[in-house]
Amino acid sequence: MALRGHADFTRLWTGDTISQFGAILGYTVFPLLAASLLHASPFEMGLLEAALMGAFLIIGLPAGVWVDRMRRRPLMIAMDLTRAALVLTVPVAWWLGVLTLAHLIVMALLLGVCTVFFDVAYQSYLPSLVGREHLVEGNSKLQASASVAEVTGPGLGGFAVQFLGAANAVLATGIGYLSSAFFLFRIRAEEPRPERRESPNLVREVMEGLRFVFHNRTLRAIVGCTGTANLFNGVRMAVMVLFLVRTLELSAAHAGLVFSFGGLGGVLGAATANRMQKWFGQARLIWLSMVVTAPFLLLTPLAAPGWRMAFALASVFGFGYGVIIYNIAQVSYRQTICPDHLLGRMNASIRWVVWGSQPVGALIGGLLGEWIGIVGTLWVSAIGGSLAGLFVVLSPLRTMRDLPANV
Repeated sequence: MALRGHADFTRLWTGDTISQFGAILGYTVFPLLAASLLHASPFEMGLLEAALMGAFLIIGLPAGVWVDRMRRRPLMIAMDLTRAALVLTVPVAWWLGVLTLAHLIVMALLLGVCTVFFDVAYQSYLPSLVGREHLVEGNSKLQASASVAEVTGPGLGGFAVQFLGAANAVLATGIGYLSSAFFLFRIRAEEPRPERRESPNLVREVMEGLRFVFHNRTLRAIVGCTGTANLFNGVRMAVMVLFLVRTLELSAAHAGLVFSFGGLGGVLGAATANRMQKWFGQARLIWLSMVVTAPFLLLTPLAAPGWRMAFALASVFGFGYGVIIYNIAQVSYRQTICPDHLLGRMNASIRWVVWGSQPVGALIGGLLGEWIGIVGTLWVSAIGGSLAGLFVVLSPLRTMRDLPANV
């Protein structure tokens, strides 16, 4: 536990934990707000989900270049403050009686732009703050916080919607972003100034990041697996709230509790990630976590009111556990093998694919929801998502236990 006395990491961890709670509340409340107060259709729900993630596809690649050209901490603070201002427009518009679905979608898209810059800077900042030898420990602690937020955040969000109103519940998201900015501001470590290029070229620098990722067989497999899983997760999330509220006839509070089970699985995953890596090896854990837990997705469309609700709970718990194990292993590996000057572009290149696939999936999910219905759409997402692990199973990872630095 080398990071226990690391004051700056503790500040980063504390700010991120509060921010994660606010963000999870927001991602729970926005769809509930659209479904309950704005009476959104399946296609409109897909548009909202696509807007939340669409910025990764639109601006993900150049964001990596810009992040590599500037200090990461000031950028993260600026993005937190901007995100707080954006989400606070929702309750203000509701109080004034002018909130519309179009407002919510535009806000979600702009929020996504800020999140792209924050996340790329965040993953690129951690190695310089804690050192590469502590990345697995640091990522495990951060993922543990994210998982705790996923356990309690959706439940709190559901109850907040039911008892405070959906628009008022958004206030907690803004407070979370402001708190994150405060703790980032208190970090004392001096961040090295990025090297300045004599003749910066956006296209050339973007291509350097893409080449680093796609010329590496292991990274290509990880991108294929994560991108496919996120594509079908987008399909699932486009209709999941409607499935819980309209098909399973759950209240907003109970729908939030279902999502919390996914976070509970994630907490267990974060708590056991280091031990699992020692038992099975980092390379083996990447593909094994997907093969064992992705089929839990097939339980979701089997759920129905009554005792069959247990299928939905088991599905989100099992898949939530596997996703966190997988992410800790593969993100730590990416950060370890990448040179400092390419970290922003490497993370942006991967996120452009793996997060950019999610809004595409959300649009597909919205259209499928209108065409074949909510349950049929969940079957499509479950089958596709459960096969995503084939990318890593059929890669060099299958014959490796641990990952050499020169993979």
